[in-house]
Amino acid sequence: MIISKLLSKTAIVRHGFFNSKNGFSKGIYNSLNCGTGSSDNKNNVKKNLRYVKQIIRSKKNDIVLLYQKHSSKICFIKKFPKKKFVGDGLITNIKGLPIGILTADCAPILILDIKQKIVAAVHAGWRGAYKNIVIKVLKRLVKSGSSKKDIIVVIGPSISQKNYEVGKEFKQKFLRRSKKNSIFFKLKKNKIYFDLAEFIRNQIISFGILKIDVIRKDTFDKKNNFFSARRSLKKNEPDYGRNISVIMLK
Repeated sequence: MIISKLLSKTAIVRHGFFNSKNGFSKGIYNSLNCGTGSSDNKNNVKKNLRYVKQIIRSKKNDIVLLYQKHSSKICFIKKFPKKKFVGDGLITNIKGLPIGILTADCAPILILDIKQKIVAAVHAGWRGAYKNIVIKVLKRLVKSGSSKKDIIVVIGPSISQKNYEVGKEFKQKFLRRSKKNSIFFKLKKNKIYFDLAEFIRNQIISFGILKIDVIRKDTFDKKNNFFSARRSLKKNEPDYGRNISVIMLK
């Protein structure tokens, strides 16, 4: 588990970016697969989620997750939900209620307003980032009374630029929006590579948030022990596990 120094200093949340270690799943899901939508044994996934819940010391509430759709839809939780929300962003001000995001190369983003005591968890692949999901969450917080100077944003482990090869149409899509987006692409040996984490970080800075922590751990690199959709695809595996990132107000 990786934690953010910025969030830890506040002493008002428990959080963690979990990799694939210390779980119960077997085979290609070895071992902390928290992907409820994967083809893994459902009982093992439940055990893994209970383990994460235990690590962040949530005594009564299960971790709230989403049916993630690479969208810009946000859900504000006012009470413990009876069923899963659909979307890619969760916000809550309920103490003791852990909220989580599942990823396998996309960027997990954890957010805290230290004054209003509100937390958010966001799933941002390139589609969500392109649709400005992180900015929409931040705008929602500001609309609810948050001040930009009180907000901390942490971009968790995701695929690095050196392993994120994209096509020409992908690049053109971003350049049509703004020519300035060219800085997030690198050309190497006639191949194009995209920097997802830096694109998101730039969005957050442009919005006016200065308290940003970026955890530079490449999920594609096997030595970091994260699940990776791209790595599994390269190995022709039929499925892949999901990493979980969780935050909870104390």
